[in-house]
Order: sequence, then C-alpha cells, then structure tokens
Amino acid sequence: MPRTEVHKLMERMAIPAIAAPMFLVSNPALTLACCGEGLMGSFPAHGTRSREEFQAWLDEMVEGMKRLEDAGKQPAPWAVNLVVHASNPRYQGDLELVEKYKVPVVLTSKGAPGDAIKRIHGWGAVALHDIANRRHAEKALEAGVDGVIAVAGGAGGHTGTINPFALMNEVRQLGDSFAVVLAGGQTTGRDVFAAEAMGADLAYIGTRFIATEEAMAAQAHKDMILGTRATDVFLTASIDGAPANWLTPSLLAAGIDLDVLRTTLPGKIVGAQENKKRWKDIYTAGHGVGNIDDVPAAADLVRRLVSQYREAKSEMAHRLAGRAAA
Repeated sequence: MPRTEVHKLMERMAIPAIAAPMFLVSNPALTLACCGEGLMGSFPAHGTRSREEFQAWLDEMVEGMKRLEDAGKQPAPWAVNLVVHASNPRYQGDLELVEKYKVPVVLTSKGAPGDAIKRIHGWGAVALHDIANRRHAEKALEAGVDGVIAVAGGAGGHTGTINPFALMNEVRQLGDSFAVVLAGGQTTGRDVFAAEAMGADLAYIGTRFIATEEAMAAQAHKDMILGTRATDVFLTASIDGAPANWLTPSLLAAGIDLDVLRTTLPGKIVGAQENKKRWKDIYTAGHGVGNIDDVPAAADLVRRLVSQYREAKSEMAHRLAGRAAA
C-alpha cells in the first residue's frame, strides 16, 4: 500500500512534518539542518538557475547526509520538488538528475504527474503530489502517487482556497490507502499534532521556515515575516495566474494598487517580461505569519517543534485519561 511506504519513511523522523520546498527560500543548508534533527527537509529543483547548479545542490545533499550519518545521526529523509507541468522547460532534465541521484522523496506539483510516477517508483522513491481539491486528488491517485499534499486555504505562496477541515474530509472520502500531507498555516508542533487528529499523516510547514538563519530569503522578507499578521496576507491570482498569498506591505512597497489588483484578471500583471525582476521584491507568506517572532537556526527551530509536538501529545493523553476516569 502506498501509505505504508510513507510510514516507513516516517520511522526515521522525530516529528511527522516536512519543511516545504519554497522558491528563493529553501536550499541544501536549510534542508540538511531539518533532516539532521528528524524533520524531512526539501527544496525545489526550480530554485536553482541551471541544471549545473541543481546538480551541485544534489551533490551537497548527498555529502551532507553522509556527514550526518558519519556523526552518528539517523537523519530524516530529504525531498525535491519537481514541477511536472509541460510549461516547465527543465522538467525532463531535472527528472533525469533526480533519478540519477535516487532522491528518496519527490514532491510533484503543477499538472498531472503522469509518467513521472512510474519513473520515481522505479528507483524506489516515494511520490507525493500537490492538490487543492478532491478532483485534483482523484487524478493524482489515478496516476499512482503514494500520497497527496493537501494545500488548504492559508498556505503561503501558491495556495489552495478550501478550509483545511473541509479539504481533509473530502480527500479522506477517497479512502485511507494513501498518505495525506496537510499544508496551510501551521507553525508549531501542536499544529502538527492537530493535523494528525484531522486524518493527515504529515504536516507541511513553509512560512515558519522562511524566518530561519539558513533560509535564502532576503533579510527584508524575514523582517517582514516578523512584523506582519494574518490580516496582512493578500490572496490573488493576478500576479502569475494561480492563487497565491502575498504580504500586503511588499505589494504596497512595489507600488501596486490593491483595488486594481483585486479586479485584475489572473496573470495580466506579469504579462510583460520587464516586470519579472520586480516580483523578487514581493514577498509571500501564509496565514501562520502572525505566530512568528524570531529568526532561529533551523536546527533549533526543529527541536522546538519536536518539543511542542511531544508536549501536545502528552497533554491530550492526560485529558483523555481524565475523561475516561471521570
């Protein structure tokens, strides 16, 4: 069963969570720091400028994982995000490298994973695919994925729009033979435990890892994460054609009229190539941004998450024991 394959990976993890692959944020340093403390780390293949740089990142991961093992650690598995849409000109080349390096977990996104899943399973890896609704999940499962990443409303960057309770229930109506990773607004170990209670196997944590020392995010982005709340997150599909959550202060700083943005058709704003550089200064975040007030080393953050998770489990066990005794 596909879900069983995911649970085998989870045996090597201190907490059932994945540090989400974030464009211009995630990198090997952040990924290795997470893996070293028992949380699955990841980065996007398209976060590199070229095939050569992507290969260098893969080399860095292989060497880094070996260092962790040589130091006596049992690191959590690592993952690479691969955009499997036909519009990605690097898709085939990136898939070849992921196969060459036998990356243990592949996070596919944007489009139907199709033939990629057979290749991923061919080298014994686990395949998880981004979905935002039940129909997306049905199509991914038809393609043979081991699990789906249910991107609920409130996730940073490209996001779903459905409430996490509703999305989890609709996806779980399809059965329990596959794994579900829940994404959207989670920042603490308690959130991870709550995701499990909702039927998820793993939690996907993104925004919280933007504000870490290892993250590639610009200092201005990290500072803005610390100074904003959920009400500062602006949802629009008008920037690149897909629903995404952005930090309002960065939109305003870029001279964008929010009233115009609300009424602009998806993709129209970035239709002009000359605007491309401008969007590097527009920052993303999810609804959990209001719960972030420091920029720790990633390893310290993971240890904090693990402690919160264990405390939440212990508290719930005491509550249930108390009710049973009453």
